Amino acid sequence: MNSVIDSLIILILTTNLMLLASSRLGACINILAFQGIIIGLLPLMGVAGGSFDLEACLISCLIIAVKGFVFPGLLKYTIRTVNVRKEVEPYVGYTSSILIGVIALALASILCRNIVFPVTPLTAMAPIIGVFSIFCGLFIIVSRIKAVTQVMGYIVFENGIYLVGTALALKQAFIVELGIMLDVIVVVFIMGIMMFHINREFDHIDTNNLK
Repeated sequence: MNSVIDSLIILILTTNLMLLASSRLGACINILAFQGIIIGLLPLMGVAGGSFDLEACLISCLIIAVKGFVFPGLLKYTIRTVNVRKEVEPYVGYTSSILIGVIALALASILCRNIVFPVTPLTAMAPIIGVFSIFCGLFIIVSRIKAVTQVMGYIVFENGIYLVGTALALKQAFIVELGIMLDVIVVVFIMGIMMFHINREFDHIDTNNLK
């Protein structure tokens, strides 16, 4: 079981680095969907209680449905509607983004080294990757130009919060996740509506051109 959890955590790390390196929005959405499915599989590994139960199965199915299919479907519909395919000329280049990501991973490792986490089925890598995911989400929000990419950054940020919360073994982890997920759903829908209106008025969704 630990080896499976290790593999899932490493996959989350890999997807974050891929999001930092990719300019094609379709590919980024697919990567984000894959990350959402991985996040959704964690409850099935018994990471919140060490055992399988109905609540964990229901939450896992909900997370996979929303983050693995609903969010990516909405984002793909958005990029088709506004006719945008790539993130052009971001504030921070992709090579620099990878280098900053590696530095952030090292800093997350140093930060979490001094924090005592409860004993859970999650490995010691989980809080590190969780903090790293939070950074990646924030970095994507502030370093990319397209509004749709910034929405993806917000979702990655929320995934990091969930991973850190699970590593802390909060008793209400799933309840907290449901509350946060509701906020993210509202944000995704609101940003989708905003992008439609922005594109209709200005024929683009580049946030740096909005004054």
